[in-house]
Amino acid sequence: MLEVVVPNVAESITEVTLAQWLVADGEYVKMDQALVEVETDKASQEIYAEKAGIVKRVAAEGDDLEIGALICTIDTSAEAPAETEAPKVEAVKTEAKKVEAPKAEVKTLTPKVETGKIENATPLAASIAKENHVNAANIKGTGANGKITKADVIAAIENGSISASQGAEILINNHKAFSREEHTEKMSRLRKTISKRLVEAKNSTAMLTTFNEVNLKPIMDIREQYKIAFKDKYNVNLGFMSFFTRACALALQKFPAVNAYIDEEKGELIFHDFVDVSIAVSTPKGLVVPVIRNAESLSMDEIEKEVKRLALRGRDGELTMDEMSGGTFSITNGGVFGSMLSTPILNMPQSAILGMHNILDRPMAVNGQVVILPMMYLALSYDHRVIDGKESVSFLVAVKNYLENPETMLIGEDPVAFMLGM
Repeated sequence: MLEVVVPNVAESITEVTLAQWLVADGEYVKMDQALVEVETDKASQEIYAEKAGIVKRVAAEGDDLEIGALICTIDTSAEAPAETEAPKVEAVKTEAKKVEAPKAEVKTLTPKVETGKIENATPLAASIAKENHVNAANIKGTGANGKITKADVIAAIENGSISASQGAEILINNHKAFSREEHTEKMSRLRKTISKRLVEAKNSTAMLTTFNEVNLKPIMDIREQYKIAFKDKYNVNLGFMSFFTRACALALQKFPAVNAYIDEEKGELIFHDFVDVSIAVSTPKGLVVPVIRNAESLSMDEIEKEVKRLALRGRDGELTMDEMSGGTFSITNGGVFGSMLSTPILNMPQSAILGMHNILDRPMAVNGQVVILPMMYLALSYDHRVIDGKESVSFLVAVKNYLENPETMLIGEDPVAFMLGM
């Protein structure tokens, strides 16, 4: 009998949550088959069968288990079930005859409810009537000038003066009207950890946010010019993230305090000669921040490939602890969800995080002329204990200048050769 226990997933992890069983109780599993998915404070990982046999579950989904706790047992003496072949079915050749189906009147079993068109109704009243498939022709409006209101439609349904679809509840925006129901969901271990760290960042740092705006037309022009050749050569799209990551990496080398953090126990500032950029990625289980190592040394295509790789692994729940540990600076992009402006929270123990936002065409004054340009607001949240106001503002201005003049990121290189790796 083989015992399957919670492995030592990382030095700082003492407990995991059993998130999901991947096999049934009593199921025969093969060697190296995934048995269960466990969730730690930072990531999820699967545990595999070291030998073949029949599984006997011990722990249940949702259980919190300490390192070394028993998850299940595997009866390795059990024989594998015989594989059965599907019976072969011989095709019988028959002569098909065309049969004319008699025309008949088809009657529906469910009574059809005619929905009257409401000419004089509020938009919400009309929506409720439509959602509930009611015959609203005879509703008497009590609003101004006889306008039908939400209350009129709901009262008509409840009083039975008009018919609703068979067995239907009164719906408003696909929810039951006046519902007082509640439901609970257990917080995942990852969500609990995120919550704890966010509160810790707000309460234990002198966090401040500074803003600027950037004209992204130069980058858009470069992407339009080189996107096809870039994709053909590297099999990855030329996106915005490579420009922002490279701009931040160069600016961080000019302003090292933005790339530093405080060692609370020793009372020391730790400076880094490298730039490890944490990229915030939204996943079904919460926000994770995988790290692009040595971003200052990567080319545009290498950054794009790493962003894509980490984003896919985050989406599929395959990120490891090593891929999310460390990081000296963070970038988060709320613009993909439509955010125009935000104050991102620090990713401790880092001292700064850059927030990207939505790109919108806006009228801007250029050389005394009003020009429509694709603009984005940038937000830099930083720990004022480590970074002075002058440094934070200067850093953000440097990022802005790199993005508005992307050729300056390629000094010492032929821009075309740099973009295409020639």
